[in-house]
Amino acid sequence: MAVAFQVVAALEVAAVLGIAAARLAGGPVPEFRDLFNGRDLSGWVNVNTDPDTWQVRDGMLVCTGKPIGVMRSARQYENFVLHVEWMHREPGGNSGVFVWSDAKPGEKNRLPNGVEVQMLELEWPELHKKDGVTPPVAYVHGELFGVGGVKTLPDTARGTRSMSVENRCKGRGEWNTYDVVAVDGVIKLSVNGKFVNGIAKSTQKKGYLCLESEGAEIWFRNIKIMELPPGVTTAEQTAPEIQ
Repeated sequence: MAVAFQVVAALEVAAVLGIAAARLAGGPVPEFRDLFNGRDLSGWVNVNTDPDTWQVRDGMLVCTGKPIGVMRSARQYENFVLHVEWMHREPGGNSGVFVWSDAKPGEKNRLPNGVEVQMLELEWPELHKKDGVTPPVAYVHGELFGVGGVKTLPDTARGTRSMSVENRCKGRGEWNTYDVVAVDGVIKLSVNGKFVNGIAKSTQKKGYLCLESEGAEIWFRNIKIMELPPGVTTAEQTAPEIQ
């Protein structure tokens, strides 16, 4: 765990140094801007869901969860801090954010590649028993893992996934806050005010952000991003741009 917190500290220092360097150079200072404006879906592209899967209601982004699929950001991102608040509306709800994604879903699973930041409702394990075995508490929220061929190095391994070291997720009907720090193939996740998970050495470290529709209604609000200076990222580490 000491290594994980050292990496978090290094990422925070890198962000501060990036801001300081921008000020000294007279360039633009990184700051948060809205990814969701609370009025419409400007800046987002519906990839493979129905026209009414994503709706704006009372300043919130409402996802029906049906059909399974994603909505992507209009452009790609590399190094950034992402703030997103979410709330499940059904027991056992499932959703997430794909980071550094190619936003090209597979035909069968309907989901793209990238690094998934999992959002599961607290009752998910109990409602998804298999052969009498309940999934572990770590499977409730905040797992990080590469999908679609993207490889990562887990901080706290559960197979190829990285699980949160502390369960901080709130149940349906309550808002949760994720702060995602993504820098140079490293991701650190804060759940409701505390860093509890991370991955490193992602084989893909620039791409689209995707919000996931996966079977149950979920609400989002206050989706903001602070872009940080780019790193040395090769073409092989970058998702293809969608024309």
